[in-house]
Amino acid sequence: MGQRRTFAIVAGQYNPEYVGALIEHARAEFQAISPNFNILLYEVPGSFEIPLVVQEVATRGGVDAIVALGVIIEGETQHASLIGTEITRALQQLALTHRIPVIHEVLLLKNEEQARVRCLGEEINRGTEAARVAARMVQMLSELRSSRSESSGPRSEVRFAR
Repeated sequence: MGQRRTFAIVAGQYNPEYVGALIEHARAEFQAISPNFNILLYEVPGSFEIPLVVQEVATRGGVDAIVALGVIIEGETQHASLIGTEITRALQQLALTHRIPVIHEVLLLKNEEQARVRCLGEEINRGTEAARVAARMVQMLSELRSSRSESSGPRSEVRFAR
């Protein structure tokens, strides 16, 4: 993965302590995988605004994958669930329409303890995982697209150290 690649991070700024940690972990992991990666950051007010900016970035082109980061903490109403469902649908549709990996780490969490573990911790940090998945998907799609005329299966298995 030493090749020059560009990744966009689109991050909602609601719950900034947690989202900021996701961004920093994602950036650090991209740099650990390859110092040649270029990382673009787009910050939006909240998670609901993420799909619109993902769409603009994907339409403009020039990126190999987009990572969507956000934290939604459930309250007493269905609001968080509704937002989470619509974001999920939109991000998947954008990935399929634009044929670009859109890594969905807009987290819908029950409480702040879950947010601390997934965003601030090192063991299961979702920002780190998002960067790994983005790099894997770019490599896999690159291989698939470069071997369209070949009838064989996958050329290689892409793995990164944890």
